[in-house]
Amino acid sequence: MKRLLSLCFLLPLLVGCNSGPKVTLLPDSQFDTIIDGKKVALYTLKNAKGMAMQVTNYGARVVSLWAPDRAGKMSDVVLGYKDIHSYVNNPGERFLGAAIGRYGNRIANGKFTLDGKEYQLAAYNNGQCLHGGLKSFDRVVWNVDSVMPNKICFSYLSPDGEENFPGNLNVKMTYELTDNDDFEINYTATTDKATPVNLTNHTFFNLKGEGNGDILAYELTIRASHFTPVDSLLIPTGELKETLGTPFDFQKPRQIGSRIDMDDPQLRNGQGYDHNWVLDRHTDKNLEWAATVFEPGTGRQLEVWTTEPGLQFYSGNFFDGAATGKSGQPYDYRCGIALETQHFPDSPNHPDFPNTILKPGETYQQTCVYKFRIK
Repeated sequence: MKRLLSLCFLLPLLVGCNSGPKVTLLPDSQFDTIIDGKKVALYTLKNAKGMAMQVTNYGARVVSLWAPDRAGKMSDVVLGYKDIHSYVNNPGERFLGAAIGRYGNRIANGKFTLDGKEYQLAAYNNGQCLHGGLKSFDRVVWNVDSVMPNKICFSYLSPDGEENFPGNLNVKMTYELTDNDDFEINYTATTDKATPVNLTNHTFFNLKGEGNGDILAYELTIRASHFTPVDSLLIPTGELKETLGTPFDFQKPRQIGSRIDMDDPQLRNGQGYDHNWVLDRHTDKNLEWAATVFEPGTGRQLEVWTTEPGLQFYSGNFFDGAATGKSGQPYDYRCGIALETQHFPDSPNHPDFPNTILKPGETYQQTCVYKFRIK
């Protein structure tokens, strides 16, 4: 009788363990190391519905993110590497999952003038400064101020002169995995000298599961009637061009691959999509819907909400199979999609673009939310 009671007690626990969505997490030990005298670690966040996300404080990177499909099956839907060694040595895409700053996207010739002084940044990407420089926010160890079951708070003091940007920039950033299946990022920053600031996150999504084919059949909608055309070096020309009648019109859902290889000068410049869309916002600062991407095979849908005026859609045109992901699969051509909320590229050199100069006494504050849904 005692044995029967024990079995009756244990059975629900066993069923509960076996019937829940299956998530395979990376071991913490593969990220335990010291970089620049600071401890690097892997942190796991979970919500009440079974979603899980792993992040490391090296570059404040999103390493894995498990989301359900319409059948309830969990898959890791972000690109990333299985250990810290691969991130440090960058076998392929340098920015996988990383926090980007001080200035996300490109600054022409790595130069800008502020308060009468010209600043020369690292012009390492075809003569341009990309994503803040050679050792920018993706290659530093962030402080971990607090960790909760579903939330982590990072901070980083970017010293005056780092990558030749002026001012001590104090950045705080939180990642939260909510019980609504939202991945929410909040940024704040202050400075003691005027400086350009444009923070974003460079997570690549594959809604079929990382390493599982390309993103060309995904259906994309972007709330934007204009985009910023670029030259052959991907620097904005300064024009705001209508998307209507062009391959850049995603105001209604369109397959990403339906026009990506058209003979269009802008697509040639980006070797596909690698452009900033000017969002049709109702307000300057409120959190608003910006884009939706839907993967018909799994039913996974990702909505992007932001307080920012722009969205960079990058279709993974430079993946070439050199990098091997967590699942052991090579990251081939167009195997992931990045939807980076932002101010416009090269804004310090375009006074007509939304302002990106943060001054002493001001607080930079932005929010991005990636909402996972099933359709």
